[in-house]
Amino acid sequence: MPGLSVVIVGGLHADARKATVERLLADVPDSVVLHHDLATAAAGTVVRTIRDAAGLVSAGEAPLVNDCACCALREDLVPELLRIRDAGGTRMAIVELWDSVEPKAMAEVVTAGGLQVTGVITAVDPALVLPYLGNGDDLAERGLAAAATDQRTVADTFARQLEYAPVLAVADSPEADDEDRELLAQLHPTARQVPIAGAAPAPSPSADGLTVPAPRRRPLTPLSQAALAGFDIESAAAAQHPACALLPAEADAHGISTLVWHRRRPFHPERLYEALEDITCAAARSRGRFWLADKPDVLLHWDAAGGALCVESAGPWLASLPDAAWDMVPPVRRAAAALDWHPEHGDCCQHLVFTSPGLDRDGLADLLESCLLTDAEYAAGRDAWKQLPPAFDTLLEV
Repeated sequence: MPGLSVVIVGGLHADARKATVERLLADVPDSVVLHHDLATAAAGTVVRTIRDAAGLVSAGEAPLVNDCACCALREDLVPELLRIRDAGGTRMAIVELWDSVEPKAMAEVVTAGGLQVTGVITAVDPALVLPYLGNGDDLAERGLAAAATDQRTVADTFARQLEYAPVLAVADSPEADDEDRELLAQLHPTARQVPIAGAAPAPSPSADGLTVPAPRRRPLTPLSQAALAGFDIESAAAAQHPACALLPAEADAHGISTLVWHRRRPFHPERLYEALEDITCAAARSRGRFWLADKPDVLLHWDAAGGALCVESAGPWLASLPDAAWDMVPPVRRAAAALDWHPEHGDCCQHLVFTSPGLDRDGLADLLESCLLTDAEYAAGRDAWKQLPPAFDTLLEV
């Protein structure tokens, strides 16, 4: 592959992340690891190190930008990668993200800088998936905040790290059982799971049955192949957008269940608001899009992990846009809406997905159903819906 390949490796599971980086560094000749340590931010700087298979190549510091360590990382990362590329002799630059840095932002920064991201990998220890997904602690409480204003939690940060990456580097954890592995599979069913310690393919036999001589460079392991396979930044972003996200499908195995709840009637804002705590705590992870009667034209994003819920507007439903505005909507969004189009409501709907061990599927479904408009409320029409109490205005900061 010509030029410099940039591979982003992230994840809150630090041991798995470091093992992934070491594996890649050992597998691919002429590789370096670039790492920004945000733990030094309290002193006003971010420490940058670059190393290869032989050891440390260089170290330096980047000053904070607006008291934000993550901003300093963004400002310093691309120039360093360009310097490595222009110097020549490096095949792959492995960007090892600091614990709580999310890969989406960094992949977009690197791509915008004119560099080629060939892989985004989140390293995971299956035995730690549920503990991290259920951890509602603020990152600041754990010393993992990327800025003084960072209000993320361990759970929601881990969920986004996990679900953005198309490749999961999976540690061989003795503590992990079938339930742990099933939870990982249901949370991100489209991901390619690759063992960190996977062996390189054996040489193929020749037609006469004799073994072909080993090549001068040993074959890459599945992990390294995945790191160099290619990455589509636009597809990755679309897969996370609430309007066209690749949400998990129905599943039930090894004590783990995923409930997909899809309806064509809006929620009553007050009844849903009163039920939020019970709905949010019913599953380790839930996400999707939803429709409120008092805001019938607004697509709302549901994102819950660790017992905490984030609700935000994701813009208008396509059904509420004039025809002339459709040309400004990305094709993937139009395609997703077309697949789910209703003759009366267009793309307006409830599409929520809940994944958890011991999920009370029937109880959760009944609770969700009770929050929908009744037949009489529904029949009253949109003008009447808009007069319902705006219970979500505080959450939406309206």
